[in-house]
Amino acid sequence: QVRLVESGGGLVQAGGSLRLSCAASERTFSTHAVAWFRQAPGKEREFVAAINWRGSTTYYAESVKGRSTISRDNAKNTAHLQMNSLKPEDTAVYYCAAGSWSDSEREYPCWGQGTQVIVSS
Repeated sequence: QVRLVESGGGLVQAGGSLRLSCAASERTFSTHAVAWFRQAPGKEREFVAAINWRGSTTYYAESVKGRSTISRDNAKNTAHLQMNSLKPEDTAVYYCAAGSWSDSEREYPCWGQGTQVIVSS
């Protein structure tokens, strides 16, 4: 199972930007789709963005579409989520996951521990 570690979260004012990173422990990461999910306190985890194994196809939740960019570098076994124009409702713990290309949690067996994003108004 691929082990993932997220980083790049923090406290930012509304309208600011953050770049989240996901580092994989194994080379098999390059054969998996990667997705970002987020979970706010007291709420269910929700899909944010996904990228296929080649990095040629991306998909975004409507809530972040136009403000976020998911990318990956298979040579470095890393993936990223650039978030711009952040809103208070973006506050959540963000998780990266590896698996089959989908917006469904059940298709991603490998997860990181999450990185916290707090957006102040």
